[in-house]
Amino acid sequence: MEMHNLVEEEVIKAVNNQLKETPIVCDCDKCKMDIVAITLNNLKPKYVVSDKGRLFGRINSMTYQYNADIIKEVTKAIAIVGKNPLHSNG
Repeated sequence: MEMHNLVEEEVIKAVNNQLKETPIVCDCDKCKMDIVAITLNNLKPKYVVSDKGRLFGRINSMTYQYNADIIKEVTKAIAIVGKNPLHSNG
């Protein structure tokens, strides 16, 4: 098994969910990845290298505070990218 950041999966899910609820922000792949990158840079990573670690990490990450922290950072990142998207319009 390779090294894996459990937070990355959760952030990608959260970004996709938030963008469904925030239609005024561009949801192109470039903007989505910018939002994910900004969010991940503001959250502590949770790396695992085994299936056991992956399972244990998922169980430990299923808290309201953990989810609230992710949503808060995703919301901030969406605002940043929404104000200054870096994709080309043509």
